[in-house]
Amino acid sequence: MIFRYLKNKWKNYRYRFTPWIIMNLKESPTEEETIYNKNLNKMRADLGFVTERKPSVLPNGGIGVFVTHGSVEPGTVVSMYPGLIYSPHEPKLFQSLLNPFIFRCIDGMLVDGNDKNLSKFMYRSCCQRDRIGPYLISDMSWLTPFPVNPLAVGQYVNNQSTEHQANVAYQEFDIPADFPFHLRKFIPNNFYSSSYENEEIRQTRVIVLVSLRNIKEGEELFSSYFTVVH
Repeated sequence: MIFRYLKNKWKNYRYRFTPWIIMNLKESPTEEETIYNKNLNKMRADLGFVTERKPSVLPNGGIGVFVTHGSVEPGTVVSMYPGLIYSPHEPKLFQSLLNPFIFRCIDGMLVDGNDKNLSKFMYRSCCQRDRIGPYLISDMSWLTPFPVNPLAVGQYVNNQSTEHQANVAYQEFDIPADFPFHLRKFIPNNFYSSSYENEEIRQTRVIVLVSLRNIKEGEELFSSYFTVVH
């Protein structure tokens, strides 16, 4: 009887007891994190697999990209390489300093996939410049830990090693100018120069990583920085 009385008293009092509140405080997920998790679930349902960033298995490998759920069939797009697109003649000296995330395309175009420092500022600035009213024509969320497009993590795929052979390869292509406008906000690439030519949106260079073999759940993705699929 006394135990039940004390138990009921504690139930009412504990929400005013600061140590209990601190020990049981759980931080609510942000809106960005909620959307990210929702899209991961959609990726799992629609594609049958999920790729996410995690610490690499390579010594001093930093962050890598892993298949965290499901398995991947050969010839499947497993991630995209986000970033700001530069033509060969455009200035990029300061952006390139100590920047390991610059990808060189076959035709000399460069994609800066760095999500920090000056590169991050430049990408945000160009996206805001090219927006049409309230509508963005490219995705900026890949600059955060919670990209709206979960595939936009390709810049963190590590290069192959003797112990870990490449299981993905790069493929370059251009998104046509008539690509559905409402889907452009999911494309994690934009141009350093204006995205408009003759008052129309030009083709956008996109780089994707394609699986070379079956990739099982738990495997890290490894590419060859010198291999591009045509």
